[in-house]
Amino acid sequence: MKKILIAILMMAPMSLCAQKFAHFNTADIIPNMKEYTTAQEEMQNMQKQYEDDMKLMQDELQKKSEEYQKEQANLLDNVRQRREQELNDLYTRLQQSYQDNQAALQKAQSEKMSAISEKVLAVVKKIGEEGGYVYIVDTSAGVIPYVSTTLSTDITEQVKKELGIQ
Repeated sequence: MKKILIAILMMAPMSLCAQKFAHFNTADIIPNMKEYTTAQEEMQNMQKQYEDDMKLMQDELQKKSEEYQKEQANLLDNVRQRREQELNDLYTRLQQSYQDNQAALQKAQSEKMSAISEKVLAVVKKIGEEGGYVYIVDTSAGVIPYVSTTLSTDITEQVKKELGIQ
C-alpha cells in the first residue's frame, strides 16, 4: 500500500507538468473559407469600378488635351492660361483619385481580412479551451523556428470543420 501511495505521489507532479500543444496552418484554412472568396470577389469588383472611373477621367483629360493642342495657337493668352489651368487641375484630380482609390482598396482589404482572421482565431480559441491546450501556434506565420508535429497536435482539420470548410 505504501509503495502504491509513493508511486502515485511521484507521478502526480509529472501529470501536472503534462502540457498539451497544438498547431494549425491558416494558409490552409483562410483561402478555403467562403468569406475569403466573397471578400476577394468584392475587392475585384471594387478595383474594377475604380479602374473604370480612372479610365473615364483619363479619356476626358486626353480629349481636352487634344482639343487644347489644336486650338492653342488661336487662343488669347488669358483663355490659354485658363485652359492650361483646367488641364492641370484635371491631371491633379486624376492623380488624387488614384491615390484615394488605392487607399480605399487597402482599407477595405484590411477590414475584410481582419474580420476573417478574427473568425479563425475565435474558433482556435474555442478549440484550445475545449481541448485544454497550453499553446496553439500558427505554423504559416513563418516566425516560429520549429514545431514538433509529433509532440504537438495539428488542429487544422478541426478548425476547418468548425468553420464549415470541407
